[in-house]
Amino acid sequence: MNAETPPWSLVFQPERKFGVVVVGVGRAGSVRMRDLRNPHPSSAFLNLIGFVSRRELGSIDGVQQISLEDALSSQEVEVAYICSESSSHEDYIRQFLNAGKHVLVEYPMTLSLAAAQELWELAEQKGKVLHEEHVELLMEEFAFLKKEVVGKDLLKGSLLFTAGPLEEERFGFPAFSGISRLTWLVSLFGELSLVSATLEERKEDQYMKMTVCLETEKKSPLSWIEEKGPGLKRNRYLSFHFKSGSLENVPNVGVNKNIFLKDQNIFVQKLLGQFSEKELAAEKKRILHCLGLAEEIQKYCCSRK
Repeated sequence: MNAETPPWSLVFQPERKFGVVVVGVGRAGSVRMRDLRNPHPSSAFLNLIGFVSRRELGSIDGVQQISLEDALSSQEVEVAYICSESSSHEDYIRQFLNAGKHVLVEYPMTLSLAAAQELWELAEQKGKVLHEEHVELLMEEFAFLKKEVVGKDLLKGSLLFTAGPLEEERFGFPAFSGISRLTWLVSLFGELSLVSATLEERKEDQYMKMTVCLETEKKSPLSWIEEKGPGLKRNRYLSFHFKSGSLENVPNVGVNKNIFLKDQNIFVQKLLGQFSEKELAAEKKRILHCLGLAEEIQKYCCSRK
């Protein structure tokens, strides 16, 4: 399936709309609400009913705040977009699935592999769609990289990500909060295994550096580094060496337009049953593999403290 030109892009008047509630109205939640209210083909299948927030906001641009209890019990609400901090995802997903709602959740779905497996089983029991967003796979840079690495033999590679500090209590261990980088590496080079991992932390300076050594199924080494601290700009540095040459960083390949909307397109295709079992199984396998790796990295780092 294609996020750019979905098969229903010429359908203007769907027979039914799925009622949606957005949980959490930070950056991602605000973009989701904007996309739901704008006239896009996938938004025509969705009806924004309200939003849930721990803050008392009343309404945002005419969209009413509703309580979590009302969102869970409402017959009108059929879909929940979970856009809260990562530490709350598992609980929200479980509540909405148990209430018989479809769920779209920002990554990471959970902060443990076992919880993700359990929630997927719950979604299957309930006959509901559980979709974990991965907008990083819809970026222009990733599309460029995918074309560049296809068919090439990797000798070694590295990916360094820098950014400002992030609260671990809210967003999880760095291997989970940075899971989009891990997802890039797995999507480009296949399933990976952990060789070693270290975590350097200076909590008083709000600084941390996680260094992970991975290897591909062909035993090619890949290093992944997350470095976060005050004054560090949000940046991605990569270096991939192949038998046929090297790739150092990604050229400016254009603006990442509407990546959350592209993700919504994919979600609506799932709601309409337009994804094959094979596609869904491959996506689930990749997501669980990345969550499992993130958990392994966390355990490895914590065992060496």
